[in-house]
Amino acid sequence: MRVTWEELGWERLADGVGRCRLPGWDCTVGLVLGEGSALLVDAGSSLAEGARLRLQAQELAGCRVSFLALTHPHFDHVFGAAAFAGAHVFAAHGRAGAFEDGRRELRADAVRNGLDAAKAEEAADALVRPHEHVFGSLSLELTGGRRTVLTNVGPGHTAQDLAVVVPGDPTVVFCGDLVEESGEPQAGPDAVPSQWPAALDRLLELGGEDALYVPGHGAVVDAAFVRAQRDTLAERFGVSR
Repeated sequence: MRVTWEELGWERLADGVGRCRLPGWDCTVGLVLGEGSALLVDAGSSLAEGARLRLQAQELAGCRVSFLALTHPHFDHVFGAAAFAGAHVFAAHGRAGAFEDGRRELRADAVRNGLDAAKAEEAADALVRPHEHVFGSLSLELTGGRRTVLTNVGPGHTAQDLAVVVPGDPTVVFCGDLVEESGEPQAGPDAVPSQWPAALDRLLELGGEDALYVPGHGAVVDAAFVRAQRDTLAERFGVSR
C-alpha cells in the first residue's frame, strides 16, 4: 500500500496531484501521478535535496519519476535535477545558455543566497541540460490517461518561465516564481518586468477562475490573488494595461 501525501509531509491538491514546500527558501515542488509514471515540477536546491525528493516521489508514485518540468533556471528550483536519472527534462524556450552555460552564474547566486559553497559547486557541475524546450504549449499524457499541459508563459520572472497545468476538479496550475505568496515577487537581473503582468494574464487564461494556483514560494492561492499580484506588478514596474 502506498504512503499518503500527508505521511511524507506533502500537501494533496487534487486526485493524484500534490506538492511540498521545501525548507530554507520555501520552494514548491509539485508531483503529478499517472499509473506507472510520474511528473515532478522543479527539483530542489541541491543534489542532496533532489535525492530526498526522488525517494519521496517514488514512494508516492510507486515508480520512478518519468518526467521533470523545470519552471525556470534558478538554483533553488533546478540544482536537484541531476538526482533524477532517466527522467525526461522539460524547460521553457528562452535565453540561450541559461541552463547550458549558466553554471557559474547559478553557483554564485546560490552562494550569495546562503547555499554551502561546496554543495553549490557540486550541483553546478552536475547541472542537467533540458532534453526538450517548450515553445508554446505541449500536452503530456501520463499512463492511465492523466493529462498535463506545459506552457511557455514567459518571459516575466525570467526569460523562460514554464507553467504546468493539470486539468481536473479542481484544475491545478504550477506557476513557478511568476507568482509568490510568502513574499514580494523577486525581480532579479534576468527578469523581464515589462512583460511580467502579461505572463500572469496568460496564467489566468490557462487556469480560469476556479483553479488552484501554486506559487513558487508560499501557500496555494486563487485567481483573485494572481490578478491582484498582476496589478501590483504592473504598477510597480510602470506597465500600462
